[in-house]
Amino acid sequence: MSTPRPLLIRHATLPDGRPDIDVLMQDGRIAAMAPALPAVPDAEEIDAQGWLLSPPFVDAHFHMDATLSLGLPRLNLSGTLLEGIALWGELKPQLTQEALVERALAYCDWAVARGLLAIRSHVDVCDPRLLAVEALLHVKQQVKPYLDLQLVAFPQDGVLRCPGALANLTRALDLGVDVVGGIPHFERTMADGAESVRLLCELAAERGLRVDMHCDESDDPLSRHVETLAVQTQRLGLHGRVTGSHLTSMHSMDNYYVSKLIPLMVEAQLQVVANPLINITLQGRHDTYPKRRGLTRVPELMAAGVNVAFGHDCVMDPWYALGSADMLEVASMGLHVAQMTGLAAMRRCFDAVTVNAAQVMGLEGYGLAVGARADAVLLQARSPEEAIRLRAARLVTVRGGHIVARSAPATVALQLPGRPLSVDFTRQAPR
Repeated sequence: MSTPRPLLIRHATLPDGRPDIDVLMQDGRIAAMAPALPAVPDAEEIDAQGWLLSPPFVDAHFHMDATLSLGLPRLNLSGTLLEGIALWGELKPQLTQEALVERALAYCDWAVARGLLAIRSHVDVCDPRLLAVEALLHVKQQVKPYLDLQLVAFPQDGVLRCPGALANLTRALDLGVDVVGGIPHFERTMADGAESVRLLCELAAERGLRVDMHCDESDDPLSRHVETLAVQTQRLGLHGRVTGSHLTSMHSMDNYYVSKLIPLMVEAQLQVVANPLINITLQGRHDTYPKRRGLTRVPELMAAGVNVAFGHDCVMDPWYALGSADMLEVASMGLHVAQMTGLAAMRRCFDAVTVNAAQVMGLEGYGLAVGARADAVLLQARSPEEAIRLRAARLVTVRGGHIVARSAPATVALQLPGRPLSVDFTRQAPR
């Protein structure tokens, strides 16, 4: 992208509640933030009219190689994780690089339209052709001007269970994949799962890379690979660079054991990504009633000081038939399932799809601060909790000071007898 004109956004409300703030974006950075900034020659000005200006949304856990493949080769009739994995295994031999690129680019368009400008995507490395890896590396470069795409080398069929998977994973890293992934609970035995965690963490340490493991994605309270992940993180000095994704087994674990586990995770500075839409859909499928809903212990982890982010995980693929790249939908589901309905708790759910997720990805220059990258989204809401409640319209999305998406405010004109007015869903009830 060429160097944009200066952009001055006036009268914005910030996520921390500060009202009537002007934000000047210049040369790809935030140059100033204060009330009533002076005019800037040749700047484009936007009157935010008090709407919420947020850093862009970040999805810390996604599978872009599978996205928009719903129905290929058939639908997941049981709705289970294991049938989804089996379906993906059936689809892999039919994949073409062209189709992978086309679907991924379409999803990136959706993302930008939703104010989502950074995605960590796991990419399956168990196909020796590495078709998906090559396709997403191509997409990563193509979307770089307007979206940060971080790739995780993910051995979907198990790095020890699948012949050649470790060699394929290493090749993927050599090609430029950013993060080491794993799936210890899908190995043949608990011992193999623990061994896979050790091998993969050592590989990451040797290469100076981050780690993001699908970990304990089951209803089994004895699936405890996150404990091993925390120990290996400590042993190898990977503090702050390791993420445990899903951790759904924590939903079913004994409370006494969790009272030991969470401090261990804190010591290792382990980060966590929960995937509310998918965790509550795939987990608990073997239950009658009461049914478990699989989401990990989000409020307890946050209270202990663990950085917890939310991911979308899947959109229209073998595991999930819905989705539209809307991280506010993800935040809303996390809020409801984790029962985080207090004002501060709702704002933490907003953080889980913005600042917390950016920390998981290690994004540099993220946020609304002088000197940060000139990336932002203007939402038709007055506060983070209102943005979640309304799935607020993304009025303007900015990347590097360039406006990359605009949408009209959401309005409805009533045509009722004696009441010719428009509806304002942001209106506060009288106190």
